[in-house]
Amino acid sequence: MSAKVETSQPTKSSKSKSKSKSKSKKQSPQAAAKALLEALPALKPTLSTRDLPMFFDDFHDQISERLLSFAEAWQPADYQDDWLATSHAVSQMSELGLSKLCVPELFGGEAVDQHDELDVRSITLARECLGYIDGLLDCAFAMQGLGSYPIALAGNEDQKQRYLSGFITGERIGAFALTEPEAGSDVASMKMKAKRLDNGDYQLNGVKTFISNAGVATQYIVFASTNPRAGSRGITAFIVEPGDIGVKIEPFEVMAPHPIGSLKLSRCVVPAARRLGEEGEGFKIAMKTLNTFRISVAGAALGMARRALDEALRHTSTRVQFDQPLIEQQQVSAALANAATELDAARLLVYRAGYMRDVLESRSGKEVAMAKLFATESAQRIIDACLQLHGGLGVKRGEVLERLYREVRALRIYEGASEVQRLIITKSLRDELSEGLA
Repeated sequence: MSAKVETSQPTKSSKSKSKSKSKSKKQSPQAAAKALLEALPALKPTLSTRDLPMFFDDFHDQISERLLSFAEAWQPADYQDDWLATSHAVSQMSELGLSKLCVPELFGGEAVDQHDELDVRSITLARECLGYIDGLLDCAFAMQGLGSYPIALAGNEDQKQRYLSGFITGERIGAFALTEPEAGSDVASMKMKAKRLDNGDYQLNGVKTFISNAGVATQYIVFASTNPRAGSRGITAFIVEPGDIGVKIEPFEVMAPHPIGSLKLSRCVVPAARRLGEEGEGFKIAMKTLNTFRISVAGAALGMARRALDEALRHTSTRVQFDQPLIEQQQVSAALANAATELDAARLLVYRAGYMRDVLESRSGKEVAMAKLFATESAQRIIDACLQLHGGLGVKRGEVLERLYREVRALRIYEGASEVQRLIITKSLRDELSEGLA
C-alpha cells in the first residue's frame, strides 16, 4: 500500500502576494520604451555596398569604409553662415581624401578603374552617406565635382594643372553657373553673351541665378552664348574668377541651409586662356557634366530617405500611445513598410544605372532618368510619411525630420527636374520602338 503524500494548497493571501510580485516584475510600456531608447546606439549610415554586392567591385567596399569612418568622426560646426559652413565642410572632406572621388586618377584623383573618367558609383555612395548626415555637407561635396569635372573633361593642360589639384586639397571651391532667370530647363535659350574682343579675350554680359556656392567659390564654370543664332551649338564654357572686373555676387536664401545666389557679369573680360574647350562646345560640356552627376543626386535622396526611415523606426519603437508603442499600431506599421519598400526599389534603380554607366558603358540615359526621378520623388514621400509619424515634433525647428523635409525638396528640381526626367524616359521608349521597327 503506497503512502499518501500530503500537498499543501496555497492560501488566498499567498496567491495575492504572487500576483503582486508578477505585476511588479512586468515593465510598463513606457518604462520598456525608455529602456529601449537608452539601449539603442547612435544612428549611422548604412551604405548600399552592404546588401547590393552585384553592383559593386571590391574597391567600393574600401570607399564605403572610409565614408563610414568620416560619418562617425564628423562633427557639424555651429555656423549661422552657410558660406562659412561650406568652406569648413570642404576643408574636412579634403583632409580625409573624399574630394579625390570627384577628380579622375589621371589628375591625382581617386576614380578607381576609370583612369581619365569618374566612377559614378563611388560618387553616388559618397552622396548616399553625406545625404544621411547633412544636406549642406552633401551639397559641398557635389559642387566640388560639378565645379571641377568640366575642367577635367575639356580643359587644356595649363588649366588642369592650375585648378584640379586645388579641388583635391580643398584650396579651391567649385561652382557651376548654367541657370539664368529666363533659362532653366531650356538651356539653349540662355541670354548671357560672350563677345570675342580684338585681342582674343572675351567680354561676358548677363545674369546667372540659383548658383550654388555663389560667394564662396574660388572660380565659376560659366556658360555663355558666343553665337546666339546657333542656339545650343553656340554656347561656350569659361572659367570666371571672383576677382575679375565686372563680377558681382548677390547671395540669397532658400528654404534649406545652402550657399546660393546670383552671378551678374557686366563687361566682364575673361582671358582667352580661361575658355574651356572650343567655341560652341559649352552645351556638350554642360550636358556631359550633368549626365555624369545626375545619378549622384539620386544617391543623396537615398541617404536622406534612409535617415528619415531610421529616425521614424526609432521614434515609433520608443513612443507609447494607447498603452503600446506606435510601431505596433496597424497604420503606423503600414507606413513604415511602404517607406522601406520604396527605399529598396529606389536603391536598385540607382545602382543599376551606375553599373550600366561605369561597367557596361552602354546607353543609360533612360535608366539614369528613371533612377533620378524615382529616388527623389520617393524620398520626398518617405520623408513626408516619417515626419507625419513624428506628429508635432516633426515640424519643430531643429528636429532632424524638419530639416530633411526642407533639404529633400530641391532634389526634385536641380540637375533635371522630375518633369524633364519623364520626357527623357518617354523619348527613349519612342526611340526603342522606332529601332525595333527599323
